[in-house]
Parts: sequence; structure tokens; C-alpha cells
Amino acid sequence: MPKCCVFCGAPRRHYETAICDGCAGDLPWIREQCPGCARPLASRPAAGVRCAECQVRPLPFEAAVAPLAFEFPVDAAIRQFKFRRKLHYAEPFGELLCRAAARLPADIDALLPVPLHWMRHGVRGFNQAAELCRPVQRATGLPVIRNVKRLRRTPYQSGLGARERRRNLAGAFAVGGAITARHVVLVDDVMTTGETCAQLARELHARGVPMVSVLALARA
Repeated sequence: MPKCCVFCGAPRRHYETAICDGCAGDLPWIREQCPGCARPLASRPAAGVRCAECQVRPLPFEAAVAPLAFEFPVDAAIRQFKFRRKLHYAEPFGELLCRAAARLPADIDALLPVPLHWMRHGVRGFNQAAELCRPVQRATGLPVIRNVKRLRRTPYQSGLGARERRRNLAGAFAVGGAITARHVVLVDDVMTTGETCAQLARELHARGVPMVSVLALARA
């Protein structure tokens, strides 16, 4: 099939990226961000320094990377991708994640797309995090962990504060069997307060995984 830019529809050659240069220039890139939670910052932090929010309440991540802010047109595209099954966004989003993955620690040895509850997965028809993880897996060759499940169908996190999100997600994930990886990167579409990934990271830590990082497409 002919290849077009997913944002403006401009024709693209088969070897070109799925986002044209003009649209790429208009995307809300995060130029500087906290290395611990991917929060956008006004200036580059000193080496080893994390944002004030991380210093008050550290998240259990070695590193967190998100190339884009959750603003137009990225927010609209992600909603179309997740809730209206516009799966043609998976390829360009995956390309952006592959580039952003170069900023993660070099010792990562496994990928874990944030799991959906089986009922929500069935209704939606796919797990958006798993779709985003596919191109990253192809580019890196890292194994994908598949024995982590979401036990509870938690309400949507949109509109909830950090405290409500923590309460909402308590006991939501479970690991079935052993995980031998030493540094797992969680792959997700949007990172808001970081509570979903934090709860999943704590579960992994409890099962013997020493290090967890996060790779998200967008940061709210």
C-alpha cells in the first residue's frame, strides 16, 4: 500500500519514516526532562540531579524517557490509536520510541509492555502498549516478558490525582513464574503521574528484578 505521513497524509517513500519532516518539526518534543520521571523541565538538570517532585517522592525507576509531551496533535492521535483502533499509528509511534530508547541505560535486558486487564483487552481488541513494544523489540532484539498480568479491571486513570491513582492500582499486577531479567524496561503510551508503572515496578522488585526503567511515548 502507498505510504503516507500519519498526520498530514503527505506521500512518503517506502524507506522514509511514517512522519514527514514538517509534521515532525511541529510535534511537542520534550527538549529537557527529569531523568527519573521524564517530567518536562525548563532547563537541563545537572548530572545525577532529579526534579523536585522526584526528590520529595522518588519513583522506583532507574530511568524514564518520553520523547513527546501529551499535547496536540499527539494527544488526539493517541486517543484515536487506543480508543478507535487506528492501528496505523503504531508504526510511527514505534519509530519514535526506538529513537528515544537510545537514551535509556545500556544494561537493559528485557521489555515489558504494561499489561491490560483481559476484559479491557477483549473489548479494545489489542493492548496499545504491546503494539508500541513490537518495533522496539525488533530494533533491539530484547526478549519480551509475557508472564505479568493485570488482575483487576481498574477504572480509567484519566482525571485522577496521584493519591487516587495509587489507591486505584494497589494490587493490580501479578507476576506468574520467574523473571530472570536484571533490568526491565516498561513500555507504555502515556505517562501521567507514573503511578501505573510505579506499581508494576514495585511488583517486579518484589519478585527479584533489581532494576526497572520506563519508556513511554508521551508525558503528561
